[in-house]
Amino acid sequence: MTPPRAPRPALPFTKMHGLGNDFMVLDGTREAIALAPGDIRAMADRHFGVGFDQLLLVERAPHAGVDFGYRIFNADGGEVEQCGNGARCFARFVREQGLTDKDRIRVQTCAGAIELLVTGRGGVRVDMGAPRLLPAEIPFLAPAPLLRHAVEVAGETVELSVVNMGNPHAVLCVADVDRAPVGTLGPLLEQHPRFPRRVNVGFMQVVARDRIRLRVHERGAGQTLACGTGACAAVVAGRRLGLLNGGVTVALPGGELWITWQGEGSPVLMEGPATRVYDGEWLWPDAGG
Repeated sequence: MTPPRAPRPALPFTKMHGLGNDFMVLDGTREAIALAPGDIRAMADRHFGVGFDQLLLVERAPHAGVDFGYRIFNADGGEVEQCGNGARCFARFVREQGLTDKDRIRVQTCAGAIELLVTGRGGVRVDMGAPRLLPAEIPFLAPAPLLRHAVEVAGETVELSVVNMGNPHAVLCVADVDRAPVGTLGPLLEQHPRFPRRVNVGFMQVVARDRIRLRVHERGAGQTLACGTGACAAVVAGRRLGLLNGGVTVALPGGELWITWQGEGSPVLMEGPATRVYDGEWLWPDAGG
C-alpha cells in the first residue's frame, strides 16, 4: 500500500496590481519554488483560487550585474518573457519585503535584463530596453519589415504593426476603442499562424499626439485592465507611423501610464503605479485548502 503523500506547506504570497492588471507574487529568493502549469491554473482561478492575470516569481540573481531573477507565468500556466505592469509590482514587492533597499534595481527576465527605478512619487519607472521591430524578432511571418502589415483573419483583412517589447505585440489603430472587437478579433489574432509564438493584441485610439486610449487582449490571459508592454508597443507603433510625440499618456481601462520613446535604438521608458492589495497563504488542495 502506498503511504499518503505528505502535505505541502502553505505558500506565502502577496496579491498586487498595476492599474488593475493583477498578480500573485511569490518570493523564491529564500527557498526555490517549483510550480507545475496545473498548480498555476488552480491558483489563477478566480472562483476557486487566488485569481490573477499573471503569477510573478522573484528569484535570486542568476549572475553578477543584476539584483534578482524574475519569472512570469500567465493564468493558463504558460511562462512568458516580459510584463511591464508586473515589473513595477516586482520593484515594490522586493522593497517592501526587505529584499533590497535600492531605488534602482536591475532584474533578469527571460527576455533580458531590465532596470526599475522607484520614484519619489510612489510610482516605478521601468527601462524596458529598445524595441525589436524586424519580423523575425517578433516573431511574425512576413517577407519584409513594414510599418503596417495586412493580415487575413476571419474572412477580412486587418492592418497591424508588430513590435517586440520583450514579448510579441500586434497593434491595430481603431477609430473608437470602446467599439473595437477586442473580445472577438483579439483571440483570433493571438492564435494566428503568422505569429508562431502567439501574440498580444492592442487596439489603439489616437486622441492627440500626446495621448492614446488602449485596450489589450493578452496572450494566455485574455483582455486585461492594463498591459504595460502593450502600452509601450502601442506608443512605439504610433510614433513610427508619425501619429505620436516622444512622450505619451496611455489611458487603459484600469488607469494611465506615461510612456516615452525617442526613436529607434532608444529604450522605452514606462512609469506608473504599483499597488499591494493583501498578503495571504496558498493552501494546497492536498493540505485541506
